[in-house]
Amino acid sequence: MGRLMLLVALCVLPALVSAGRPVSQPFVLQGRVYCDTCRAGFETPATTYIAGAKVRVECKDRNSMQLLYSIEGITDSTGTYKIMVTEDHEDQLCDAVLVSSPQSDCASVDPGRDRAAVILTRYNGIVSDNRYANSMGFLKDHPMSECTQLLQQYQEFED
Repeated sequence: MGRLMLLVALCVLPALVSAGRPVSQPFVLQGRVYCDTCRAGFETPATTYIAGAKVRVECKDRNSMQLLYSIEGITDSTGTYKIMVTEDHEDQLCDAVLVSSPQSDCASVDPGRDRAAVILTRYNGIVSDNRYANSMGFLKDHPMSECTQLLQQYQEFED
């Protein structure tokens, strides 16, 4: 009788617990893709946002760095992408990565702004299903003429 109770406890109780869990909502990863019109390496007031840019979410095993998950999305008219991620990637390293720009004069990836680390797990205290990635950018082939004046406001002046 004791063995039967132990068998029930080991087999039935885990099934009941997992059946009682609600099916979780997918994550919504959101970010923006910009064209660095001044080639400053960051967003400025002259920055424009790219519609139709391709972005990919990649999740890799943290030990072997083997790619385990990948999904692509495209930016809307405001340069914003929203990618639905249906799985929890608790022990994986995930990044949003630039794939391509539809603007031929702004298609060079800005080094250091070509990917953004993202947290895609529910086991970290974040209650919301929305996740936000830092903006990523492409460099314009040639800076716009007004950029010299614009970038002067970022200079440090010593008195």
